[in-house]
Amino acid sequence: MPFPTVPYIPLQISETERTSVAESVFTEMDSRRSVRQFSSVPVPRSLVEIAIQCASTAPSGAHKQPWTFVLVGDPDTKRKIRVAAETEERENYEGGRLPPHWREDLEPLGTDWEKPFLEHAPWIVVVFEQRYGTRVDGTRQHHYYVKESVGIACGMFITSLHRMGLSTLTHTPSPMAFLRDLLERPATERPFILFPVGYAASDCEVPDLVRKPLGDVLVTYPAPD
Repeated sequence: MPFPTVPYIPLQISETERTSVAESVFTEMDSRRSVRQFSSVPVPRSLVEIAIQCASTAPSGAHKQPWTFVLVGDPDTKRKIRVAAETEERENYEGGRLPPHWREDLEPLGTDWEKPFLEHAPWIVVVFEQRYGTRVDGTRQHHYYVKESVGIACGMFITSLHRMGLSTLTHTPSPMAFLRDLLERPATERPFILFPVGYAASDCEVPDLVRKPLGDVLVTYPAPD
């Protein structure tokens, strides 16, 4: 059965305003940075929940919405996540699990196996990809383009937090299977990414990164005259 349809009404922006709006959006998003130093100031749970709602408006393969967002604010659970993540990360950095070229590329960012932000941030959001679903009758429900769908949702989550004045970091301790066990998620789900969420600390500093210019990331085809 096809989905019922409703009229679509796009945002009403005049032609004279369109370029100004586009430039404003770029300027706002260009100010976003990944943050590893968080304030202890509490963040209302409702704000993070709204950001998750925004993320869940993302397009997905066959509209299966194959994501689960697990919101963690309990200090004891955050501590367990930190301990488990640092165990894996220490093996990556000091145990030789990361190849030399990877460590060399990370060195300018000043990262290491210690992840205090996993406790300092008021919230941790762990996103799981649903490899498949289960119908009411217990049979398997196929999901499509799972990684692509969940990745888009995560990007929208980051954007929503930034627009609220909140900060986050894309953290992927590898391997991440411990998150499924610790958070008691079913075998149908696989950890995808972990986000600490909070306000940036008042003394927060970030690397002075330069992003690639448009000419380095855009190819126009056919080439303009």
